[in-house]
Amino acid sequence: MAHQPRREVNRVYVCSCFGITEQQVKKHAEDGACTPRQVASACKAGTDCGSCVRRIQALLGRGACPRRELADQGRPVVSDLEDAA
Repeated sequence: MAHQPRREVNRVYVCSCFGITEQQVKKHAEDGACTPRQVASACKAGTDCGSCVRRIQALLGRGACPRRELADQGRPVVSDLEDAA
C-alpha cells in the first residue's frame, strides 16, 4: 500500500476572513512585523471584521522588536521626515 502525502492537520486559523494561520502570523513576525498593523500590511489579517486583532497581538507578544525596544527606552521610534527625504 502506497503512503499518501501527509496533509497539514494543525492549521489554526487566526483570520477567517482571509484564511491566515497562526504559522503565517508567526512567519510575518520573524520577518519583522511587530504590530498587528504591520501584519495586516503583509497579509490583510485583521483588516476586515477585526475580530482577530487581539489574537494577532497575543501571537506577537512582547518579543524582540527593535522599534518596541527603542520605545521602551524612551527613544524615538520613527526617524524625522527630513532624515527620510
